[in-house]
Amino acid sequence: MANDIRSLICTTLGHVDHGKSSILDSIRGTAVVNGEAGAITQAIGASIIPLETIRGICGDLLGKLGMELTIPGLLFIDTPGHEAFASLRKRGGNLADIAIVVIDINDGFKPQTIESLELLKASKTPFIIAANKIDLINGWQTQEGTLLEKVEKQSEGVRKQLDEKLYTLVGSLAEHGFNGDRFDRVSDFTNQIGIVPVSAHTKDGMSELLMVITGLAQKFLEKGLEFTKDGPAKGSIMEVKEVKGIGKALDVIIYDGTLRKGDEIVIGGVDGAIVRRVKALLEPDALGEMRDSKTGFKQVESVVAATGVRISAQDVDEVTSGMPIQGVVGDVETVKNAIQEEVDEVVIETEGQGVVVKADSLGSLEALITLLKEQGITIKRASVGNITKKDLADAEANREDEPLFAAVLGFNVESVEHPSVEVIVRDVIYKIIEDFATWQKETKAKLETGKLGEVVRPCKLEVLKGYVFRQSGPAVCGVSIEAGTLHNNIPVMKEQGVALTKVNGIQHEQKNIEKAERGKQVAISMDGITIGRQISEGDILFSAVPEDDFKKMKDLKEYLSVEEKEIMKEIGVIMRKSNPVWGV
Repeated sequence: MANDIRSLICTTLGHVDHGKSSILDSIRGTAVVNGEAGAITQAIGASIIPLETIRGICGDLLGKLGMELTIPGLLFIDTPGHEAFASLRKRGGNLADIAIVVIDINDGFKPQTIESLELLKASKTPFIIAANKIDLINGWQTQEGTLLEKVEKQSEGVRKQLDEKLYTLVGSLAEHGFNGDRFDRVSDFTNQIGIVPVSAHTKDGMSELLMVITGLAQKFLEKGLEFTKDGPAKGSIMEVKEVKGIGKALDVIIYDGTLRKGDEIVIGGVDGAIVRRVKALLEPDALGEMRDSKTGFKQVESVVAATGVRISAQDVDEVTSGMPIQGVVGDVETVKNAIQEEVDEVVIETEGQGVVVKADSLGSLEALITLLKEQGITIKRASVGNITKKDLADAEANREDEPLFAAVLGFNVESVEHPSVEVIVRDVIYKIIEDFATWQKETKAKLETGKLGEVVRPCKLEVLKGYVFRQSGPAVCGVSIEAGTLHNNIPVMKEQGVALTKVNGIQHEQKNIEKAERGKQVAISMDGITIGRQISEGDILFSAVPEDDFKKMKDLKEYLSVEEKEIMKEIGVIMRKSNPVWGV
């Protein structure tokens, strides 16, 4: 079978509100953004950009550079955010051939920008930066000509601002291990990331953006764009949706082969691959957007990679997005095994410790797993679908040995409540990781302070002159808490370092209390001593901290107050007079 060249598959990533959809909108000449809630993409979409459109947008620029385009066109995939990027996956890597990371040039790097770069790095997907919203640079004027000509026509102040903002992006890229520069200054695109300043609003830089993408594809990716036109279709499910007149339908990106009406297809599933037959193929209009209700769809007999297509098939209620799909040629069981292996590559099942992870799609799960591993967070089990009783039981089993992992982390799934398991469900991955880190920190603090509750805490007090209420049996006197907190039942000592007795009771304003903080004056009772012999008025007393407790507090000193740390030093000096290695 002869190899043909398919369309380039390109996806956009970046922080919310930085203009991913607006850039595609500018290319399509449609108004998808205007119909979006809050101008933020709400669902994964795909647009087919024919070669003629690319030539029309790039115009004279191609001629000036002597470029001749040979790829059939571009298939743009628009994602709600970086977490959807990995939903578009295929065996051995990411579905996208190249990515555009959209960054608001005035806003710079944001958490989702950084996570987008991490996902691109993990999947080894080449990318360029679209530095969007240059029209919002103070003083920017709309000009005629190419982007570089437009930049040259700006005032010196505007050019300086643009350069400063670009160098800030270059610096941010360097911090994350990437070497970047403005696209026209890049000498080697295999080692440097090209940054194209653009404005989706005024369309400045859009020709250059398309030119760089297609130029890179033809120079470096053309071998990867070869496909077997007559081979079995291979694809990835973007979305499963209810369509009027059709029922449940699958929006799919086909990245290899040809899919025909009536073909048998195998779809990956959580509980095993399923086999279905294609009832109908619906193709969106050229330059249309698969999510847009105004986009027309026409029935076709077959589709060829790379393209987006809506598939109508019976009994696909249990299918989830991100799952692989393949046309059957030959033995159906062989195809089923291959597809299920692909699903099993992502699903994690271990006997070890770690969090339980859930996501709404195979790709989202993979994205979440990738970023959790980046943070060094171990995973006990990861699977697609809503949180189940088994998930909660698995997480609860961590409470005894690994309480910091008694959690279920979910992306885009239904939240549940559990008395002893932390359930964190969010629709943005970085928020899941952020909130989990906060919960772990708070839980660790509670556990550690719980341990501190079991030790003799450092405390310093002075026996007040003129406030001896009983000399012995038990001795009762007034004391001033000089530092730390005095607790009931703690042993006390003087500067000789020998425990004399313990505090049996504390009274404040004739009421029994369990503890007294620095600055308070209270009455205390002590057995086994006589005031005037072992202890005298004006004496300074310290809590007699056992050596083991002292060592524990050294390990947990971040949970001690500044004054408690100071008393610890004093106690250490006292005790080392007789034992130089005490508490070391």
